[in-house]
Amino acid sequence: MTRYIIRRFLQAIPTLLGISLLGFTLIKVAPGDYVLMSTFDPSITAEARDEFRRQLGHDQPIPIQYVEWLTGVSLRGGDVVDAMVPMSKTCRYFGSLGFTFCDRGGGLLRWDLGYSLATKEPVWDMLRSRMPATFELGIVVLILSFLFGVPLGFLGALFRGSVTDQVVRLLSVAGQAVPVFWMGIMCIFIFSVLLGWLPVSGRMTISLDMKFSLVDRIRHLILPSFVLSLGPVAFLTKLVRTQVLEVIEQDFVRTARAKGLGSLALWTRHVQRNAMLPLATVLGPAIVGVINGALVIETIFAWPGMGRLTWFSALQRDYPMIMGAVMFFSPLTILSYLISDILYAVVDPRIRLR
Repeated sequence: MTRYIIRRFLQAIPTLLGISLLGFTLIKVAPGDYVLMSTFDPSITAEARDEFRRQLGHDQPIPIQYVEWLTGVSLRGGDVVDAMVPMSKTCRYFGSLGFTFCDRGGGLLRWDLGYSLATKEPVWDMLRSRMPATFELGIVVLILSFLFGVPLGFLGALFRGSVTDQVVRLLSVAGQAVPVFWMGIMCIFIFSVLLGWLPVSGRMTISLDMKFSLVDRIRHLILPSFVLSLGPVAFLTKLVRTQVLEVIEQDFVRTARAKGLGSLALWTRHVQRNAMLPLATVLGPAIVGVINGALVIETIFAWPGMGRLTWFSALQRDYPMIMGAVMFFSPLTILSYLISDILYAVVDPRIRLR
């Protein structure tokens, strides 16, 4: 298994480089740029905007911009160093090549995501300040998903064809069909605006003393975690129900029943254990689903996490911030799928990772 894990980590390197290249290219070819989004004043001339782009290095071809972002080495045509390159950095002009090479420091290869164009703050510091909120919401959603999805799936399979089964199937279909943004707006309108039971948005109540209150944190967490967990709960319910019904039809279950094994022992020793095996592979897709949903839910509920930060960065065309989020979530996604594969090999002795 050790060789398998090492090989997967090595395979992740070109995968991440490919993701970074694709993400960077899509951002650059998308309509609009940071200069247009930050210069709404009609008195600003086109020449001034072009000069702003030149200072930011956005007038360069996309491959050169990507290399600069990746390595932290500035490649500028001509012998004039632009205003974005600090004078304290080492620069050298190569006349034969027609480029000025400047070591600006940073770069993804040096574990430096650069600075946000909008706030001028380090991208890594901004992401790190939003991580606790995103992880808090994500962990709660994963716990709720398995806590409710697995029992509902077993309940539907246990009472197959009954009214209970029909209700469970209806809930699983509705949970996957209803858009999360619509459900979020409806929950805010009902539980916050009409009833006034829960806060509308935020992670905590803003007060002068700013004291930590667990009850207040839980009240703010209820609505976003509930809405975001609906999809995973519905998916797990459907998956567990299907797996249980398949296991029940297996020959070893019929043999155990024919030998007189009681219903409780049959479910705990044979059905439940074998039906739970595929759940080990669900962790990866579940984490990906939470990440995708967090982008919408954090925006709707003004949850101060990385999803909301990424959304507003996209609106501002703040490409260093967007790429920072991409390069944070991509390794997390790859790692989650690796953990799923390892868990499946651990719980199922028939699987061997090579």
